[in-house]
Amino acid sequence: MRTLELPAGGMVLARGLRRGTPAPDPPPQFGLYLLGHPPERPGLYGRYLVGLRPWTPPWPYERVDWPDFSAPRRPGEATDQLRATLARIERGERVEIACGGGRGRTGTALAALAVLQGMSPAQAVGWVRAAYAAGAVESRAQHRFLHRIAEAGQAP
Repeated sequence: MRTLELPAGGMVLARGLRRGTPAPDPPPQFGLYLLGHPPERPGLYGRYLVGLRPWTPPWPYERVDWPDFSAPRRPGEATDQLRATLARIERGERVEIACGGGRGRTGTALAALAVLQGMSPAQAVGWVRAAYAAGAVESRAQHRFLHRIAEAGQAP
């Protein structure tokens, strides 16, 4: 688990949910979980290959429907969830963002927050790879998602 300061301000907790990863202490006030399944019902891949266990966060949370190594299934809805999460962070709430492994989807979400704060997608990827994980933002689909957010932010 890492605590990161976003480029334009605000602190966020980031981690993977794999077996053995401790829950934050103190706990977050809100969690945004980037999973292709509800946390209480991990799929076969999550259970057997990644080691996810059924889990319901004891704090308020939302799930972004986001398969591993991909982009969110509903990008517009995911962007709205990320905007709302950024507003919580900027208000000073203790927010956690996590996926199964804690790298690709979590890194992409962190980069998306940086894009929403005004960075270009390339700058945001560079920032998240330096500040969080060298392998963050793993796929072309994840890069395209960041560009989509940037383009939507420029719309009148």
